[in-house]
Amino acid sequence: MTKTQTLPLKQETDIVLIRQQVRKAAEEARLGLVSQTKIVTAASEIARNALIYGGGGECLLETTQRGGRTALRLVISDQGPGIADIERALVDGYTSGSGLGLGLSGSRRLVDEFSIESQPGLGTTVELWKWK
Repeated sequence: MTKTQTLPLKQETDIVLIRQQVRKAAEEARLGLVSQTKIVTAASEIARNALIYGGGGECLLETTQRGGRTALRLVISDQGPGIADIERALVDGYTSGSGLGLGLSGSRRLVDEFSIESQPGLGTTVELWKWK
C-alpha cells in the first residue's frame, strides 16, 4: 500500500512541518531511530535549500513498498534558478551562498538512494529514499 502526501514549501514554518511529517511517516514505517533521524535531517537540508536558493516549492512524501520492503520516498522540488554544475554542487564545502556547503553532499550520505535533476532557469528536483 502506498501512502502519499504533498506538503507546501513556501516559508520557514513549512520546513518544520515537513520535518514533523517525515518523522511521523518514518515512525509509522517502523524505521529505526537512526534511520528516522537520517531521513528527517536530509529532508530538512534539502527543503531549506529549495526554500533559500529555489524560492520554495513542494515536498512529496510517500511511504511505499517494493520487493516486500518498506521505504520512505521524498521528492522535493522548486522552480528556482536551478544548479548549473550539479557535480560541483555535490562536493563537500561547495556553496553558492553563505552556508557551509554540506547540505547536498551530506544529505546524499544520509539516505539509501539519492538523485538530483536540475536545469538552469527551470528549477531543481531532489529524490531521497530511506529503506527499512
